[in-house]
Amino acid sequence: MITRPRIQWRVEFSDAAKSQLKKLDKPIQQRILSFLEKRILNCDNPRSLGDALKGNLNPYWRYRVGDYRILCILENEIVTVHVMHVGHRREIYL
Repeated sequence: MITRPRIQWRVEFSDAAKSQLKKLDKPIQQRILSFLEKRILNCDNPRSLGDALKGNLNPYWRYRVGDYRILCILENEIVTVHVMHVGHRREIYL
């Protein structure tokens, strides 16, 4: 049996996402960071855990963490998840 090497994705935050994350309560920050660390970084295909957005948010992928959303751009060529926005579901899509 041949096993292929596991692809390790990286997570990078935009300045806006860092600022938005810092404004959230500490437990929510930890929950979001834990999700990214445990689920996204250990996943061969992060698209399997999220949903592609449509319309004017077309390039983004959405991850749900409770009532909060993480909007990302996935780049296969450099195996990177770019976190662009983090926020509550009622505010993130505005």
